[in-house]
Amino acid sequence: MLTFAIACCLLLITPGPGVLTAAGVGSGYGYRHGVIYIAGLFVGSNLVGLAVVTGLAAIILADPAIRTVLLWASTAYLLYLAYRIAFSGTKVAFIGAPKSPGFMGGVLLQAINPKAYTVNTALFTGFQIWPDALQAEVLVKFAIINVIWIPVHLLWLAAGVSLHRLDLAPRTQFIINILMALAMLGVVALAAWREF
Repeated sequence: MLTFAIACCLLLITPGPGVLTAAGVGSGYGYRHGVIYIAGLFVGSNLVGLAVVTGLAAIILADPAIRTVLLWASTAYLLYLAYRIAFSGTKVAFIGAPKSPGFMGGVLLQAINPKAYTVNTALFTGFQIWPDALQAEVLVKFAIINVIWIPVHLLWLAAGVSLHRLDLAPRTQFIINILMALAMLGVVALAAWREF
């Protein structure tokens, strides 16, 4: 179980669309809007987990046409986010938008987030805790994932809020934006590599 918890930490803390946008909402809109957005990410992440555990994701993604459409839609959206991050100017803004994406924005992001499917598939299929008690294992895995998921996303939110409060030089802010965009492009590349 300790190996599973360590894998959760490593997989969840690495930059992906969820944590990067949580930091972005924190940077742009503060804690209150960030917590609402993270609540949406949380619900979306658990829905993706349920889709993976029940096999619904496998059934949907078994159709090559649907899988291709979803891959291109998520890739396009993630490239769009990377572009918005990289070219948001010299202010650390991660994502620039006139209003916070809100709860449903978080849910919908997870629905098309390739990292969410990859992480859930790896965690639910790659680590056997109790092979003879599958239901108990799934429940314990959901509990462990969520106990780690919540503070990880709140830390990224706090990082975004903190970056907003810092008076960083324009060049430093631009470099942070570029690094975040490159991290997002890394997620896109991994998703495409996994598919092909």
